[in-house]
Amino acid sequence: MTHYIHELRLKVRDYECDLQGIVNNANYQHYLEHARHEFLLSTGAGFAELHRQGIDPVVARITLSFKTPLRSGDEFICKLNLRKEGIKYVFEQDIYRASDNKLALKGIVEAVCVINGRLGQSELFDRLFAPYLKEA
Repeated sequence: MTHYIHELRLKVRDYECDLQGIVNNANYQHYLEHARHEFLLSTGAGFAELHRQGIDPVVARITLSFKTPLRSGDEFICKLNLRKEGIKYVFEQDIYRASDNKLALKGIVEAVCVINGRLGQSELFDRLFAPYLKEA
């Protein structure tokens, strides 16, 4: 079983589903982003405050593998791991349906930092994420 560094429990809302009655694929990115923002808050940094300081983490690439659909009312858990590759922070994010712990989605999100308008190394993130990071 995989050990995760952060978890966030959420619930599917009716308007997130398509005509088939399952969560529309685009909404999974919202779930993953919300989990990353909550993780960031848990380290002591807020997304808006970082922006005011000229530090903007941005997504460079996302890979999503859909496994089991979620439906309206399903509770689910976004689980997150983090590693660093060069200047990229790689978030390994999985979503599990809470009722049976069935894997709904596997995601890899690669993020970089834009500091004062330029792509760069974030010493702040390195410090905040140090307890969680493993170099690849």
